[in-house]
Amino acid sequence: MSWQIVLRRVGKVYDERPVLWDISAKVTAPGAWTILGPNGSGKSTLLKLIAGLLTPTDGEVVYLHNGERLTAQQRRQAVGMVAPDMALYRPLTALENLRFFARARGLPVQDNDLLSLLEQVQLRAQAHDPIATFSTGMVQRLKVLTALVHRPPVLLLDEPGSNLDEAGMGFVRHIIREQMKDGIVIVATNDTREMDYGEPLIRLGA
Repeated sequence: MSWQIVLRRVGKVYDERPVLWDISAKVTAPGAWTILGPNGSGKSTLLKLIAGLLTPTDGEVVYLHNGERLTAQQRRQAVGMVAPDMALYRPLTALENLRFFARARGLPVQDNDLLSLLEQVQLRAQAHDPIATFSTGMVQRLKVLTALVHRPPVLLLDEPGSNLDEAGMGFVRHIIREQMKDGIVIVATNDTREMDYGEPLIRLGA
């Protein structure tokens, strides 16, 4: 199965202020790409445009699967995304949070599958602990897992290393390597630790 994302002269304007303009690129599975740029350069905006959370002011973002263009609904099902402004439910346990995200997508996911996900980032022992008791690094690891519950072919990560120590970064690198085997990963970052995931797709603010 071949997945491809095509950006055709994409631009975004907020309140008559251009944030992004004339961005064209094509990414194909399997592999990972990086959006590089300083804070305020539009990395998060571009990632949200790719995810379909924002609509371009100019141009278009096209998802293709085996040469067929995906509908907006199909694109939503194909994408898993992690962003700094994403919120988890602090009174719920780690397992309950994953259950919630799975059910929100209408998935009949079994707890054993979710526990296996937690094991990937060494959170299985805390599966039944409320995340209000978690460190910021543990919460960040759990955020990454919420994007994987439906096994998406496209994984979009906005500064995934935020609040992570080297051990946490190791877990994220492992997840990215696994995703790269047959899917697409796009990472938006200005963290030097995250610049070796793949050849830069786009440099912003240069």
